[in-house]
Amino acid sequence: MEPWVAGIDLGATKVALGLIDPENRIVARRRFAMAEAPSANTVVERITVAITDLTAALPEGQRLAGVGVCSPGPLDHQAGVILDPPNVPTLHHIPLARLIEKRLNLPVRLEHDAKAAALGEYHFGAGQGARSMVYIVVGTGVGAAIIVDGQLFRGEHNSAGEIGHITIDPRGERCSCGSIGCVETFLAGPGLARAYCRALQETPVQPSNAPCPDDVTGEVVARRAAGGDPLALGVMARAGEALGTAVGSLAMILNIDLYVIGSSVAKAGDLLLEPARQAVPRHAFRSVASGVRIVGCSLPDDGPILGCGRIIRQALKA
Repeated sequence: MEPWVAGIDLGATKVALGLIDPENRIVARRRFAMAEAPSANTVVERITVAITDLTAALPEGQRLAGVGVCSPGPLDHQAGVILDPPNVPTLHHIPLARLIEKRLNLPVRLEHDAKAAALGEYHFGAGQGARSMVYIVVGTGVGAAIIVDGQLFRGEHNSAGEIGHITIDPRGERCSCGSIGCVETFLAGPGLARAYCRALQETPVQPSNAPCPDDVTGEVVARRAAGGDPLALGVMARAGEALGTAVGSLAMILNIDLYVIGSSVAKAGDLLLEPARQAVPRHAFRSVASGVRIVGCSLPDDGPILGCGRIIRQALKA
């Protein structure tokens, strides 16, 4: 029987935690906003309290065997250290796994959020049955994880998959990483919000019930697009084209067919994915593009947590 474990999805705006049973079901959850934890010490304290709360849901006689945690990259998964992710500045160069281990007296493993979500989708979600897969996170930031023949491909320095910071417009806007015209500036939530606000400023006829610019987020843009707002639809189409450009390039390099799109912005569904599908043939050979499938994830919130659970279980078996 598999042990009981916990998974932690640490993002730029929130931390979500889940208690995972031996059947890979999340049976209890906790969540808090990153705004409530302005320092690394506070983040660790909040995580410790939440994990302790989760253990109350353990059946009698069972104990928590370990914890998997994922975070935006870059990070050192072997040392358990978060390095310098541009969207999580308060946690730069933090040995998060060791700090949590010390507080909980349990084994802890740290992994990149896209890689954890990819493992969750590959084993339990949209990737089941696939030989290889690319999982693309589209939320506050954009990242990807590559699974080849069932194994994570990390690259020489564990940086494989940082597609959010590939330049697709050398005359575009500056990205949070410092480069110009990155995929992330088109596709991530903050980029969608900026594009929509620019469109509002430039149009002589404002859409009905146009939101205040200060209230615009990527999710607001996606909701307005779903409601038929022409400006929002244009922004989502442009974002989808950027996604398709990235997928077409990846397909040419990797010759992988399945691309699973997840995280908050990806909840827009075909408003984002259909323009991406249409763009792929413009950026890949017909023989390559014909096999490409771009699908939404089937575990939008649970994939990273379940992936973290698998990571810590594999570590416990090693």
